[in-house]
Amino acid sequence: MPESTNQNLSGFSETYLAPLYWKAMESQRPDAMIKDEKAVALVTQMNLDFSRVRQIPMNELLKAMRIIFTREMDRYARDFISRHPDAVVVHIGCGLDSRFERVVERNSQVEWYDLDFPDVIDMRRRFIGDEGERYHLLACSVLEDDWLEAVKVRSPRPFLFLAETVFVYFMEVQVKSLVLKLRDHFPGAELVFDGWRPFEVWLGNRYLSNSQFAGLMHWSFWHGQEIEGWGDGIHLLDEWGFFDQLEPRMDSYRWMAPIFRLFKPMRIFHFQLGQAAG
Repeated sequence: MPESTNQNLSGFSETYLAPLYWKAMESQRPDAMIKDEKAVALVTQMNLDFSRVRQIPMNELLKAMRIIFTREMDRYARDFISRHPDAVVVHIGCGLDSRFERVVERNSQVEWYDLDFPDVIDMRRRFIGDEGERYHLLACSVLEDDWLEAVKVRSPRPFLFLAETVFVYFMEVQVKSLVLKLRDHFPGAELVFDGWRPFEVWLGNRYLSNSQFAGLMHWSFWHGQEIEGWGDGIHLLDEWGFFDQLEPRMDSYRWMAPIFRLFKPMRIFHFQLGQAAG
C-alpha cells in the first residue's frame, strides 16, 4: 500500500466505495466469481467508512448480479487483449477498481489508461498506486476533450473503451456526443458499456431513494440498434445479459430466466466505432 493504514475516506462518496466493498466481500468467498486482492486490502487494512454502503439494500441476488457484471466486463477486456496484444485500453469511470491488475499479464504490451475525476484519481494515487511504464492515469471528466488527444498519441494501435455503470448517470446527448467523438478520434475502436431500460432507471432510482445514489440515473434505451442510428459506422457486435449462460450462484433464481430473456434488463453492449484505416 502506498500509504499507511490509518487513512480515512469517510467523506468519499459510496458511488466509489460501494463497488470496492462488494468486490472485497466477494473475493473472500470460497466460491468467489472474481478475486480482487487490492479491494480486500483496502477494505480490511484501511480505515474506510463503509457504514452507508452497508445500508444500501442488496440481497444475495443483487450482490451476485453486481459481481457477474464486473466479471463479464473483465472478460470483454481479456478477449480484446487476446485479439490485440498491443491494445490500448481506456477504463472510463475507473473509480477505485483494479481491473488493470485483474486482466493484464505482467509481461503484456498493453497500454492501459484509468480515467476519472481528479479527486478520484488522487485517491487512486494515494491508496492504490501511481502510474507505471504501461499504466496511466487521466484526471478529468470523460466529457472533456483534452484526454482524447493524450490517448490518441498511441494510434494506430487497436483501442478498447470500457465503461461499467457510467453512462447511465449521463444524459443521452452527452453519451451520444462522446460516442461520436470516440468514433472520429479512434476509427475502428471497440466500446463496451452496460445499458439500462427506461423502467430499470425508474425502478433503480426508486430502490436507491434512501442512498447517495438517489436520483442519479438518467440515460436509458430499449435496443442497441438505437445507438447504431447515432451515426455512420457504429455497429453493434454483440450483447450479453444475465441467464445467457448457466451460472451456479444463480441456480435458485432460474425461474427468473424467461423474464430476463423477454425484457433483457441490464445488458452489456459491445460496439465497433467505424473502420480502422487500412
